[in-house]
Amino acid sequence: MLQDIADFAPTLQAWRRDLHAHPEIAFQEFRTSDFVARTLESFGIEVHRGLGGTGLVGVIKGAAEGPTIGLRADMDALPMDEETGLDYSSTTETTFHGCGHDGHTVMLLAAARHLAANPPKRGKVHLIFQPAEEVGQGAERMIADGLFERFPCSEVYALHTIPLYAEGTAAVRSGPTLSGTTVFEIKVKGVGGHGAAPHTTVDPLQVAARLATEISSIVGRHVDPMEPAVISLGRLSAGTAPNVIPDTAELGGTIRTYDPATEARIVDKLDAICRGFALMSGCTITCTKKAGCPPCLNDPRAAEAAAAAAGTVLGEANVKVDLKPLPFSDDFALMLREWPGAYIFLGQPGAMCHHPTFDFDDRLLPIGASILCRLVERQTGANA
Repeated sequence: MLQDIADFAPTLQAWRRDLHAHPEIAFQEFRTSDFVARTLESFGIEVHRGLGGTGLVGVIKGAAEGPTIGLRADMDALPMDEETGLDYSSTTETTFHGCGHDGHTVMLLAAARHLAANPPKRGKVHLIFQPAEEVGQGAERMIADGLFERFPCSEVYALHTIPLYAEGTAAVRSGPTLSGTTVFEIKVKGVGGHGAAPHTTVDPLQVAARLATEISSIVGRHVDPMEPAVISLGRLSAGTAPNVIPDTAELGGTIRTYDPATEARIVDKLDAICRGFALMSGCTITCTKKAGCPPCLNDPRAAEAAAAAAGTVLGEANVKVDLKPLPFSDDFALMLREWPGAYIFLGQPGAMCHHPTFDFDDRLLPIGASILCRLVERQTGANA
C-alpha cells in the first residue's frame, strides 16, 4: 500500500461516509459530481464536466508522450431503502449506496491525489467518473457525448469491491468476466371487472402469473445446458383491490449471458411465449427490451497487468486469475468495446451488494487506490 495514501485514510473515510449519507440515483448525481470536481481541482487536476449529464473527467499529464490510461469509477446509488442502522446512513428516502459506488468514487479520488503529486513518467491519466451505472446507461451517455473522442485512452480499467471474495484478495481474469444484460418489460392488457364474475373479464393477472412460470423455464428448456445463461423476473404488479380483477398487469426482468447469440435465442423465445399467451388468452401482450449492456470482456494483456499491479499491493498469492465469470453486469463493458482494458474485483467482508445491510469497507479505500496507482505506474513507466 502506498504510504501517502495510507496516511490520508481518515480523510478518505470521512469523504466516503459523507457520500454514503447523501446518495443520488442515476443521472441525479449533482452533489456527488460537484464534490468530485471540486476535490480534483483542489489537487490541481484539469477537470471537464457535463459528459453524459453528471459525468466528468479529470486529466493528469505526464512529463513525456506515452500511453493514456483511463480509470473509471461509478457514482450512482440504488433506488432502495437502507437497513444498516449506521450513524452515517442515507439521509434520502429510498436511495442507498448499496453497491459500493461511494467507495469506488473515493478510491479514484485517492488515486487522483497521489497521481497529481506523482504524475506518470510518460503519457496521461484520464480519471472517468461515470453516472448511472446501476441502470446501464451512464457509459453509453458519456460515450455519446464524445468521451473517447475528447479523452482517448490506450487502456481502460475499473475496480469493484465484492463480498464474494475474501478480504485481502483481488481477482481479475482474461476474457469474459461479467455477463451481458438485457432488461425487459412485459405489459398485459385485458378487460377488468368484478371478482365475482371473472367470466365477464379477460384476466391479465392470471396470464401474467402463468407467463412468469413459463418465462422462468426458458433457460432450463430452450438453452444448451452447457451455455451459461440466467433469466430472472424481478417485478410482477397488478391490481389495487382483492375483489377487483384489474385490466392490466406488468412484469419486468433481466436476461444475462456471456454470448450475444445465446441472448438472441432467449429473446426470440420470450417474444414467442408472449405471442402464444396473447393468442390463447385474448389479452394484448407487449414485450419491450430496455437498457442493457454487452458482456464485460477483459483484454488478456490488460488483465495480466491489472493482476500484477494488485499483486504488488496484496501479494501475488492473494490475486486470483482463474475465477469463473460472474452473472452480474456493468456498462463498463461499453468502454471495453472501445479500448482494451480490464475489470478488477477487490474482496471485502459483509453482506452482498444490493442487500439493504450492505456497507462498503473503508479499510479498502487506500488498498484500491494503491492498486490503481501501481497499475498506472506499471503501464506508463519508462520501460512500459
